[in-house]
Amino acid sequence: MNALLRRMLAAWGVLVALVFLGSVGFFLLGHGRWKFFECVYMTVITLSTVGFGELSHMGEVPGARALTVGLIVSGVGALAYFQGNLTALLVEGVIGQALRRNRMRKQIAALSGHIVVAGAGSTGKHVIEELLATRTPFVVIDRNEEQMQRMSDELCEGKMLWVHGDATDDHTLIAAGVKAARGVVAALTHDKDNLFVTLSARSLNASARIVSKVVEDDAAPKMVKAGATSAVSPTQIGGRRMASELIRPEVNEFLDQMLRDKDKNLRLEEITVPDKSSFAGMMLKDTPIRRETRVLVVAVREADRSFLYNPEPDYTMKVGTTLIVMGEAQSIVKLRKIVAPSE
Repeated sequence: MNALLRRMLAAWGVLVALVFLGSVGFFLLGHGRWKFFECVYMTVITLSTVGFGELSHMGEVPGARALTVGLIVSGVGALAYFQGNLTALLVEGVIGQALRRNRMRKQIAALSGHIVVAGAGSTGKHVIEELLATRTPFVVIDRNEEQMQRMSDELCEGKMLWVHGDATDDHTLIAAGVKAARGVVAALTHDKDNLFVTLSARSLNASARIVSKVVEDDAAPKMVKAGATSAVSPTQIGGRRMASELIRPEVNEFLDQMLRDKDKNLRLEEITVPDKSSFAGMMLKDTPIRRETRVLVVAVREADRSFLYNPEPDYTMKVGTTLIVMGEAQSIVKLRKIVAPSE
């Protein structure tokens, strides 16, 4: 949009310069024979190739018709450049943006079970990158429209869904489809703003999982009381990571490679066995997990919320059992489809 505006202003500048130069040229050549407004009029109808009629006694003024020919030739190119940029500004700019916003609203309205990310700053960007890597549908809310458009172009070829507005406003959250979302990430700069997002999101969607960023340590329990499922402190995580780099560097190296490997895209994920799934009542050794997806089952979480690490092959799964698995993103997506109830 900014590039289009710059080109539009440049084209307008060329036209204004030609009108000025042509008008001054006619006025100087006429030596007072024609009024300056007449010279401006002659220049405009010449540049536009309308040509209602030339100035009186123009043939008697040496160089006047030569100047007219020069203006016609230069005017055709200048007007074509101006009209081309005007069309681009309307189609790609105002009209194009309106069409894109309307299309985006329809796509957001059709979503269900997605993630709403409030804030596209330094923290929100990393959240978005992880959601993209795991192919999780999401909608971003931020006040900086240019930043969201730039992030969309850089991360997902302009296909990111976003809402321009204040995430603390209920109408903005509703526009992002928070009522149908399965999760909300409050990643704004200030704790009080994240608190507002948490309160609003919880009132609009009682079943959503809400994860809120906290800057001050004492804000974490307040977030949970306000309705957040969990509160995350980036500074606390950063401090623990620095200590881990000293104590267990090889483990951190493995986790880094797992997250940064663009070819394999290894991830730790959780998959819950739903009702009417073929996995309910099956033992791990009888499932096609290893055979068809090569995903590793690290642990299971049972209905009583207890974890069982490295489950035995004869472990029998039930409805509501959550599998903690590790594997490539594509394989995990495939496993989710296998675990889903058959139609």
